[in-house]
Amino acid sequence: MNEQLLFNLVDLAGTFAFAISGATAARRCNLDLFGILAVAFITACGGGIARDLCIGAIPPAGLSDWRYLLTAMVAALLTIVAYRWVERLTYPVRLFDAMGLGLFAVYGAHKALAFGHNAEVAILLGMVTAIGGGMARDVLLARVSVVLQKEIYALAAFAGAALTVVGEHYRWPTVWATWLPILFCFGLRFAALHYHWNLPRFGRDREA
Repeated sequence: MNEQLLFNLVDLAGTFAFAISGATAARRCNLDLFGILAVAFITACGGGIARDLCIGAIPPAGLSDWRYLLTAMVAALLTIVAYRWVERLTYPVRLFDAMGLGLFAVYGAHKALAFGHNAEVAILLGMVTAIGGGMARDVLLARVSVVLQKEIYALAAFAGAALTVVGEHYRWPTVWATWLPILFCFGLRFAALHYHWNLPRFGRDREA
């Protein structure tokens, strides 16, 4: 499998996983068909669109490539049809969120490097690719994003993107430079969910 095909598959797999996450969250909020499809698409493609605008990939792939819209719509419709089965999974939204997080962090960092940007830009935009859609989903569903309040989420995306940059800098084999960061990001996120790891939080100051 050539490198470009591998990264295209990684990106579409992340799109599918995040679309399921968005559709499940929308279904829980009792949105109608259009609402579920819209939230699924924004969750799946929002971060990538923001990344492409930042690196100058105009028009963004999420808007110009029919495969992303089709992948998101198929994932959303499957979620609607098989909603009861999806709900039986442990933490269904977070499970697919964790899958998409690793896939998008790696692809986002790789695409930024491919467009000639430096390591700092690649790592930050890898993180934006991974967390942007989920944050947009939470804004649309009127809830505080998990990125901002608890759990290891953005940090896992940051770590996955950073490991991708390291792998490409030292010219690791493509399989290692791709799948090791994906698994590391997913593993860190899933472990944080399982063991309830959180970054430090600071309570409100008591009023005098």
